[in-house]
Amino acid sequence: MKVLGIGNAIVDVVCKVEESFLSENKLTKSTMKLVNESEFKKLLSNLKIEETIAGGSVANSIVGLSQLGNSVSFIGKVNNDELGNKYEKSLINEKVKYCYQKKKGSIPTGTCLILITPDSERTMCTFLGIAGKISDKDIDENAVKNSELIFLEGYLWDEGEPKKAFNKAINISKKIAMTLSDKFCVDRHKKSFLDLVNNKLDITFANELEILSLIDTKSFDEVISFSKQIGKLVVITRSEKGSLAIQKNKVIECNSQKNLKIVDLTGAGDLFAAGFLHGYVNKLSIKESLGKGTEMASKIIQKIGARLN
Repeated sequence: MKVLGIGNAIVDVVCKVEESFLSENKLTKSTMKLVNESEFKKLLSNLKIEETIAGGSVANSIVGLSQLGNSVSFIGKVNNDELGNKYEKSLINEKVKYCYQKKKGSIPTGTCLILITPDSERTMCTFLGIAGKISDKDIDENAVKNSELIFLEGYLWDEGEPKKAFNKAINISKKIAMTLSDKFCVDRHKKSFLDLVNNKLDITFANELEILSLIDTKSFDEVISFSKQIGKLVVITRSEKGSLAIQKNKVIECNSQKNLKIVDLTGAGDLFAAGFLHGYVNKLSIKESLGKGTEMASKIIQKIGARLN
């Protein structure tokens, strides 16, 4: 296998809303908020569903990698319920090898309500369900050892069982990439994430807000200095300012594509990572990998949802 993704197995429920819906429900635009099952049902009760699809940040990236012709697999925890079965089927249809044995449990499969405002921004409310209960026992050791690279998501990091799962995968893998996922996520786990970025990860993906928050600065020059200093590969997306990769003392930049009809920014970061990792595992240059990431992100933001087909 080229890449194994380990992440939250979440069913995405996509709805269009007005700005007022966010303020009425005390939601911060463009972030992800964790909710319980009853809050989730209450938010959804007055909305029209545009699309329901198997999602989760790293799962979206893994599907993108599969669509680019790479052999990929995924580990994420679902219940043996209707949504869990749909989730597994959706990945298999995308030629992703699903390396998790479903079991019947009392906690349902996780779901994420993706609210799209008229400016195409997406705000997420996630009921993690059983996805957040992943443990070291759920990590298929052979799947990790047989992959050239594992790709993890910051969303999955939590004290206790998920942390053990993370560490088990990291300790037996050949190469590790991770996305910081979300600014709130970085704020919650700053000390742990800094340790991962400094000492464990080979590749870190972040957007500008996440990386600024990680090192507690408002200066992007400080981000460049920090990234050069750690000597790893740090890949940063900056919306309309494009993207860049910092590797040792080199800074490689890539412009964003212009004049796009932006509909929904949901999968931009996930598909950017898919494009970049496609380049990386197929031995393209860093510049070409950034270009592939930009191309994939540009395609996805012109449609609803985080899947290209």
